[in-house]
Amino acid sequence: MIARKSLLLASAPEDVCDTILKESRTREFERGATVFLQGERAAAIYIVVEGWVKLFRIAPSGAEVVVGVFTKGRSFGEAVAFRNDVYPVSAEAATDCTLIRIEADVFLRMITAQPEIAVSILSATFAHLHNLVFQVEQLKAQTGAQRVAEFLLDLCDRTEGSCSVILPYDKALIAGRLGLKPESLSRAFVRLREHGVSIQGNQAQIKDVASLSEYVREDTALSWSRNA
Repeated sequence: MIARKSLLLASAPEDVCDTILKESRTREFERGATVFLQGERAAAIYIVVEGWVKLFRIAPSGAEVVVGVFTKGRSFGEAVAFRNDVYPVSAEAATDCTLIRIEADVFLRMITAQPEIAVSILSATFAHLHNLVFQVEQLKAQTGAQRVAEFLLDLCDRTEGSCSVILPYDKALIAGRLGLKPESLSRAFVRLREHGVSIQGNQAQIKDVASLSEYVREDTALSWSRNA
């Protein structure tokens, strides 16, 4: 079961998983549906079973800032739920999706009874932190085209040869996830043509995965000078 293999529950004893999942609920969300809102009391943790969920904040300017995009096996909402805090972000179904909702109170009772399962929470929280650090590194150290190339490579199932991948959600969300404006994403796709990437609708064709990987690792200063 996907929930048992999720980072949140993977290191928890089987009997604990059974108890937690018996008291959880599976919920279906259509694309665009709200899972929770920024500022709402954080009463639950979610595990994605199918589809994609985006977490975002509304900046003072009114602009939407994408904080993360989660798919099968990923969990979110842990840290604030256990503090009985409010969600610092909103969550929305980026595609039709299925989520498992676990009430925070259920998990807290289990931690009180078996403190060792707190390791599961620490693992999931560390993964979120690591992902945020990686995103900051991307913004600071890579051009927009390199970020898009790395995004496409993450969808590949091979490290060499050609590869065809399906963009998992709409291009506006891809742009937000990578810290780009939609027009900047379009320019990045154009720049990637010279690196063997072609985009047709929601499909990307990569001519040479290894070559594109080299481009992602290329020194940013050199890449910017070529794009100037």
